[in-house]
Amino acid sequence: MAKISIFGCGWLGFPLAKALISNGFETKGSTTTASKLTVLQNAEIDVFLIAVSENGITGNLSGFLNSDVLIVDIPPKLRGSEKENFVEKMRHLILEIEKSTIKKVLFISSTSVYADDNSIISEEKTPNPDTESGRQLLASEQLLQSNQNFETTILRFGGLIAEDRHPVKFLAGKQNLENPEGPINLIHRDDCIGIILQIIKKNVWNETFNAVTPFHPTRKYYYSEKATIMNLPKPLFKNADSVGKTILSDKLQTLLSYEFIHQKL
Repeated sequence: MAKISIFGCGWLGFPLAKALISNGFETKGSTTTASKLTVLQNAEIDVFLIAVSENGITGNLSGFLNSDVLIVDIPPKLRGSEKENFVEKMRHLILEIEKSTIKKVLFISSTSVYADDNSIISEEKTPNPDTESGRQLLASEQLLQSNQNFETTILRFGGLIAEDRHPVKFLAGKQNLENPEGPINLIHRDDCIGIILQIIKKNVWNETFNAVTPFHPTRKYYYSEKATIMNLPKPLFKNADSVGKTILSDKLQTLLSYEFIHQKL
């Protein structure tokens, strides 16, 4: 079994680590928060306190990266006052990967690398991000995939949801929301974990996958219905033209033979 390190044991990385352990993988995880160490250790994760910034990385990188596979799950921080240069962080990490035993990298990216241009999008479409987050993620993807010291697979997730995290809770009761007819592109955390496990088990590298549940009702219909089901105030949308995109995940289903756990969200 491959030894796997997860850079970022947060909302997705922590349950992913537990799933990998239950599937027999020796699993390491990183956190930037000392108070989380005991919780992660109690889940049998070999945990490391590591922080990466634009200026470099602190922590026991040599121990953490003494694995076969590295999963990078640290999203850019580009909101509020703590904006960062995510690409520079990735440059520091890549230098450390090159010195390590890591030969495979799985980079968690986002469908924000595609613009909202009302198109239907497969992996064949050239990314054209229209947000700063999307631009930095795409630049990071390119840095990783162009490196000849290891093989990289890119996994572009849509909006992440689970029982403890649903966007309708944030949108409930809000008014004048944009893009009522724009399609949703969401994916449940259970499927995120299932897809990652499938990539590792099937040893599928040097690939790029879109990862979105093939379920695309309009934003207005979906969030109105979910608000009713969850007994929340309905969000109110503008009566205006909409922009969006429909992300296809056909490649996941053909190349990985992946079947979505949550067919409807």
